Amino acid sequence: MDLANIMELVRSLWVVWLALLFGGIVFWAFRPKNKKRFEDDAMIIFKKNGENGGNAHG
Repeated sequence: MDLANIMELVRSLWVVWLALLFGGIVFWAFRPKNKKRFEDDAMIIFKKNGENGGNAHG
């Protein structure tokens, strides 16, 4: 095996690794178990003062 073949193999494995990583992140983000957490995080800006230690806008 010369350097060109090794680099081609590494590039192929890198693409597979990134695809698996992306798929894992998408799976984690869309799991029904995480829905409540993400909805709560999305509403942080609208919470009243004193809740969760932050200032609210509006």
